[in-house]
Amino acid sequence: MDGDLYDEFGNYIGPDLESDSDDEQSVYGQDNRDADEDAMEEDEDGDAEPEAAPMSVVLHEDKRYYPQAVEVYGPDVETVVQEEDTQALDKPLVEPIKHKKFQVQEQSLPETKYDMEYLADMLDNTNLMRNVTLMGHLHNGKTSFVDCLIRQTHPSTINTDTTIPMRYTDTLFVEQERGVSIKSMPVTLLLKNIKGKSHLLNIMDTPGHVNFSDEVTAALRISDGAVLFVDAAEGIMLNTERLLRHAVQERVPLTLCINKIDRLILELKLPPADAYYKLRHIIDELNSMLETHQPQDNPDEPATVFSPLLGNVCFASSLYDVCFTVESFAAMYAAAHPTSGLRAPDMAAWLWGDVYFNAKTRRFTKKQPHASAQRSFVEFILEPLYKIFAQVVGDVDDTLPAVLAELGIKLTKQESKLNVRPLLRLVCTRFFGDFCGFVEMLVRHVPSPLDAAPRKVSHTYRGTAGALHRDMLACDQSGRLVAHTTKMYPTDDCTFFLVLARIMSGTLYAGQTVRVLGENYSTQDEEDSRTMNVGRLWIYEARYKVELNRVPAGCWALLEGVDQPIVKTCTIVADNEDAELHTFTPLRFNTQAVVKIAVEPVNPSELPKMLDGLRKVNKSYPLLSTRVEESGEHVILGTGELYLDCVMHDLRNMYSEIDIKVADPVVSFCETVVETSSLKCFAETPNKRNKLTMIAEPLERGLAEDIEAGAVCVTWDRKRLGEFFQTKYDWDLLAARSIWAFGPDSTGPNILVDDTLPSEVDKHLLASVKDSIVQGFQWGTREGPLCEEPIRNVKFKILDAVIAQEPLHRGGGQIIPTARRVAYSAFLMATPRLMEPYLFVEVQAPADCVSAVYTVLAKRRGHVTQDAPVPGSPLYTIKAFVPAIDSFGFETDLRTHTQGQAFCLQVFHHWQIVPGDPLDKSIVIRPLEPQPATHLAREFMIKTRRRKGLSEDVSINKFFDDPMLLELARQDVQLN
Repeated sequence: MDGDLYDEFGNYIGPDLESDSDDEQSVYGQDNRDADEDAMEEDEDGDAEPEAAPMSVVLHEDKRYYPQAVEVYGPDVETVVQEEDTQALDKPLVEPIKHKKFQVQEQSLPETKYDMEYLADMLDNTNLMRNVTLMGHLHNGKTSFVDCLIRQTHPSTINTDTTIPMRYTDTLFVEQERGVSIKSMPVTLLLKNIKGKSHLLNIMDTPGHVNFSDEVTAALRISDGAVLFVDAAEGIMLNTERLLRHAVQERVPLTLCINKIDRLILELKLPPADAYYKLRHIIDELNSMLETHQPQDNPDEPATVFSPLLGNVCFASSLYDVCFTVESFAAMYAAAHPTSGLRAPDMAAWLWGDVYFNAKTRRFTKKQPHASAQRSFVEFILEPLYKIFAQVVGDVDDTLPAVLAELGIKLTKQESKLNVRPLLRLVCTRFFGDFCGFVEMLVRHVPSPLDAAPRKVSHTYRGTAGALHRDMLACDQSGRLVAHTTKMYPTDDCTFFLVLARIMSGTLYAGQTVRVLGENYSTQDEEDSRTMNVGRLWIYEARYKVELNRVPAGCWALLEGVDQPIVKTCTIVADNEDAELHTFTPLRFNTQAVVKIAVEPVNPSELPKMLDGLRKVNKSYPLLSTRVEESGEHVILGTGELYLDCVMHDLRNMYSEIDIKVADPVVSFCETVVETSSLKCFAETPNKRNKLTMIAEPLERGLAEDIEAGAVCVTWDRKRLGEFFQTKYDWDLLAARSIWAFGPDSTGPNILVDDTLPSEVDKHLLASVKDSIVQGFQWGTREGPLCEEPIRNVKFKILDAVIAQEPLHRGGGQIIPTARRVAYSAFLMATPRLMEPYLFVEVQAPADCVSAVYTVLAKRRGHVTQDAPVPGSPLYTIKAFVPAIDSFGFETDLRTHTQGQAFCLQVFHHWQIVPGDPLDKSIVIRPLEPQPATHLAREFMIKTRRRKGLSEDVSINKFFDDPMLLELARQDVQLN
C-alpha cells in the first residue's frame, strides 16, 4: 500500500484512476452513462434550473439520491405514494385463492350403462316417466338403496372390496361426516322393468330424521308417488307413521319397500317362518294406519292397501343388492324353467298369504297338505334366500362352488377370495340381477306425470280454471309454460343457488325470459313477481349434472339464474303470459318450527355479511324462518337441535364465513285464555265517534288443530262453513254463519265472530268497517298483550258496535288500532295464560336402561305415556312428552345416563298451558334460582318481555280506555 496515495484515514488522495469498464455498465446491460445523461437532460427540460457548477455546495434538501417515479415509469403511468401500510398485519400481502368445497362432485360425466342422448330423449315420453320420493324413518336404508340403483347404472362406482355404503346422494361433506342425510337430493336414472322395458325414474332421496321432515314435504310436492321404507328388524318407527300420514294428506300414492331383510337372517337369526310373520306384521300394521289416516274431505277416493299380491310391496336388502317383489321372484322361476310354460303373474298370485304348495298334486292350495308344510312365500322365496346367505356366510370353501354352479353364477378366482360381506353382495347381485321388481312396482302403482296431473293440480294450484289450468291438466309439452319450484341447491362457491323445478306444462328453454311469481303473488297484488332470464338447464344427478337445452313438461330440472327473488317456493310462467295467473300454494309442513336461537356477529361491522348469510340459509332450508325482533336481535326458528346445528354450520362456514355468537336456545310461546271475559270490554276510537264492544272465550277442544290442518277454510261458502261448525262443534246456526275471519292468517287458530243483532246495530255501517276490524283482530292475534307472542285458541265475539255515519270518521286509521285494543282488553279480562310447545319423544333402549330413561325425563318435567318391548328384538320403545324449553341437551343427557345405549328422536306434538298465572304480581322471580312449577308462567313471561326489550309487566292502562277503567273501578266497588 503506497503511503502517499492515502491519507491517515485510508481515503484515496492520489491521481485519478482509469475506471473499469464493468463498473459503468448498468445491471440491465445498457451503459449507465447514457441513462445518466438522459436523466440530466430530462432534468434540465423538466426543472429548467440553472445548472449548478460541479464543485458548488448542494444543500441537503436539494440532494437527490433516487430517481423520481416519473423517470422510472414514464409520464403516462399514474403512481400513488402511500405513507403507511393500510393492510392489517394478519392479512398476507398476496392472498391465496380460497377454493370453497362443501360437496363431493364428479369431475366429468361418469360412464353409464345408457347413452346420455338416450336419457335426454326419454324426457319427451311423459308416460314412460315416474317422479318418486323415497322416504322413511332414520337409517332405514333409503340412501343405500339409491346406491344400489347407482351401481347398476354407473359401472365405475362398483367397488367389490367393501360393503361400506358410498352414500352417493349424500353429497355434502357434513352429511358424510355426520352419517345422516340433511338435504333431499334428486337423481334421474334409466331403469328396466321385469319385461326389460326402459323407464325414466326421477328419484328423490330424502332425509329420515324427524327434524328434516320439511325436506320430505318439498320432495313430495314435486313427486307423483312415494316409496315408504321400513326396516324389517325395527318395524314401524316414529317417522314412518308421520310420513305415511303426511303422504296421505298430500294426496301422494304410496308404495312400500321393506328394507334390510338381511337383518332378520344375520342379526335376529329368525327362522324363515318367523321372518314371514314379522314381515306380515309390518304390512298389517301399516294397513291399519292407512285406514285411520284416510282423509275426510275426499271419502270417495279408495284407500290404499299394501299387499305383495297387489304388487305395491317390495322386499330389499340395500347392503347386499337384493330387491324383489313376489312377481319378480316368480319371473326368476319362470326364466329358470322355460319349458314348463310357467307364467310369472300366475305364480305370483300364489306366493303370499296362507297358501301352500302340494308337492304330490303339484298345485297351490289354501289347505295345509301336511303338518310341516310351509307357506308358499316361505318355501319359494325365503328359504332359497336363507340358503344363499347360509352358504356364503357358512361354507365358503366346501359347498359354495357347487351351489353357485347349480345357480349358474360364475366367480373368478379373485372374487371367490373376497371377504364374506363383499362376496355375499356379489353373489346376490349375480343371483337377483337388476332391481326390475322395484321398477315394475313404480310403473304400475305410481302414476305418470300425465295421469297424476289432475290430482296434483287440484291439490296444489290456486286457480280452478283458465288456459294454464287446462294445459297443466293435460301435462301438455307444447302448451303454455308453468313450472313449480320447491328446493334450491347452492353452487360450489355458495354465491348463488340453482333452483330445482318441476315443469307442469309447456317446455322450458335455456336462456328463456320468464316471470317468477313468489308465494305472495295474487292478481290483486302483483308486487311479488320479477322477470328473470333462465341461464343453463341441467338434469341433477347428485354428484354430476347433465346439461340440456330444453326441458319438457313432467320432468325435474335445475335452473340457473332465477334464484334471486325466490325465498321458499315459486311459480314460473312465460314472460309474455297473458292468461290469468295463479300460484301454487306454499308448502304445508307436518311439523312446526318452535325452537329459536338469536344470532349476532362477533364483530359488529360484519352485520351485513351475516344478514346476507341469513338470507341464503333461509333459501336453503324449506321450513326455516328468520326474523328481527323489535329489540333488534336476529332470531332463527327451526325444528330442533340438530336442525339448528346444521343451519349454524352452513351460516358460519358456507354462506357468511364470519364468527357468529349464538344465544341460548329458547322456544316460541303462545298466549291463550281459559275462561270467558268477566265483563264486556269496550274501546272508543281516538276521535270518539266509534265504539266497539267485545268479549273473548276459549275455543272448543280440537278446533284450533282442525283449522291449522286445513280441515276447515274461512273461504268456504257460508252454508258449508255453518254446517261444519254446527255438526262437529255444536255451534248455533247464527254464530256459525257469522264467522268473519280466522287469525292471525287464513289458517290461524283464532276466530272472530260477529255476534251483534240487527235490531241493535246498523249492519250496513258495520259491514263497511269489517275489513278494518278484521285487520285489527289479526294484528292483535299475531302478537298478544302478555309478551308479544301469537294468540292461540281464542274466540273473539263482537257484541256491540257504534259506528260513525260519515266515512271520513270511520277510516282504517281510527278503527284498526281500536279493534286491536278492544281485543287485547277482552283477552286480559278472560284469565290469560301462556302456552308452551310440547315435544313427543320416542326412545329406543335395551331393557336394563329403561329406568334411567325415566329418571332423565322426570328431571325435565317430562312424562312417559307408553313403554313396551319391540316385537322380535331385544329393545324397548318408550314414548313420552317433554316441554320443548326443557328438551335442550336432553339427548346428550340421556346418552350419558345410559352409556350411549339409548337413542331418541323428538318432534313437536302439541301446545300445552304453562302452570301458573302470568299476571300474578305476588310472585317474586329470584335470579339464578329454579322456580317452583306454579311460578313458571310468570317467569317465562317476564324473561320473554325482557329479551324483547318490553317493560317488565303488562301495563293495563295501555289497553284500556279511561271510561273502561272507570267502569272497572265501579264494578269493583259494587262487588266489595
